[in-house]
Amino acid sequence: MSAAVRWAAFGCVLAPVVLVVYGASAGGVMWVAPVLAAVTGICRLLLRRAERGAAGARGAAGDVPR
Repeated sequence: MSAAVRWAAFGCVLAPVVLVVYGASAGGVMWVAPVLAAVTGICRLLLRRAERGAAGARGAAGDVPR
């Protein structure tokens, strides 16, 4: 598991706890962790897609590092 995934999981657990500690109702923050996990997953997917696209564009253009 990459460091980014570990930090994302930590944030998904920590955010609801912090919200409850600072006065939000427990029922009101039940949606926070799943939403953060979904956003994290989508961002990770888009980042991987962009990295593959950039690597393909560099290879097609002949921009090979020397």
